Amino acid sequence: MANVTFKGNQVTLLGNEVSVGNQAPDFTVLANDLSPVTLADSKGQVRLISVVPSVDTGVCDAQTRRFNEEAAKLDNVKVLTVSVDLPFAQKRWCGAAGVENVETLSDHRELSFGKAYGVAIEELRLLTRAVFVVDSNDKVTYVEYVPEATDHPNYEAAVEAAKAAN
Repeated sequence: MANVTFKGNQVTLLGNEVSVGNQAPDFTVLANDLSPVTLADSKGQVRLISVVPSVDTGVCDAQTRRFNEEAAKLDNVKVLTVSVDLPFAQKRWCGAAGVENVETLSDHRELSFGKAYGVAIEELRLLTRAVFVVDSNDKVTYVEYVPEATDHPNYEAAVEAAKAAN
């Protein structure tokens, strides 16, 4: 499993670590309108999946805004942000932040995504910071588990991987 800390403290990640070349694991999360969303719902598209502990924190806010800006410049790439924030909070945050190019998804109910991608933090019931790119054939082409969950991911590498997966 990925070696991850949260504010300098080692945390336990639940689920299986995902690697480049793996078939992307399926999951069920909730859209802002409480409807279920699965990986299959975006089949045939490249997906850049940005994982954050909570959109209401500084780094997560910045990460989601940055990928929102990048999404506007990417062709045929669906950008998803997954957290355990409630769908209502995600919707409120997106409205206040003017985020329209990223789809926020909530994993609060079952940690389905968190366990499938090995990003659920057992001690905090949050998701650790990570970025995945999944191509249109559901193959994982890019993985970053950010070693310190309060640090930023490598935005440029993730965007380049999404472009290359097209």
